[in-house]
Amino acid sequence: MRTAGLILGSGAGSRFGGEKLAAVLDGRPLLAHVLAALATVPLDEILVVLRPDASAGLRATASGPGIRVVENPDAEGGLSTSLRLGVAALAAALEPPDLVVVALGDQPRVRAGVVRALLEAAGGRGAPSITVPAYEDGGGRNPVVLARAAFGLAAEATGDTGLGPLLAAHPELVAVVAVDGGNPDVDTPTELARLAGGGGKGPAESR
Repeated sequence: MRTAGLILGSGAGSRFGGEKLAAVLDGRPLLAHVLAALATVPLDEILVVLRPDASAGLRATASGPGIRVVENPDAEGGLSTSLRLGVAALAAALEPPDLVVVALGDQPRVRAGVVRALLEAAGGRGAPSITVPAYEDGGGRNPVVLARAAFGLAAEATGDTGLGPLLAAHPELVAVVAVDGGNPDVDTPTELARLAGGGGKGPAESR
């Protein structure tokens, strides 16, 4: 069974004040934390969606064996455009993956153990098309694992949201895996500082 990671990283970061994923946490860019977590799963490929105007530094962060970058020319259209583009790019590969881990580039505390638990649940016989975590601390249900049968559903995402609304609309397709802790995202410099100090942010809806 082939598995791939998809990191959505083409947001403008307007609330942060600029290129958010290049901001440093614990000595590394936010994007580097997400890449490191997915790289230890391991996955057959990791696809990173960036803005066309992404800096050279951010592109360097997203380089390495098994990592591919695609540019989102419609990045201003919101998170859904990165989701649609990334899933389509993976589906069109010579060897398309059976399972795709969709992660957000601004969630540097994403844990490899959670990803492994999701993949194990998603790879079981008769598993639903979408597998999500339910964190003990609450918060959004990311990362999300999509089986190939759900690739078409991802194409229906619109606006500045990811899979959240689609998950709510199709509960019969979703399996939930309970995990401990949380997975906070970083939207502002204040939230980054809080995370660096060992804290997080309050519960947020799935994007």
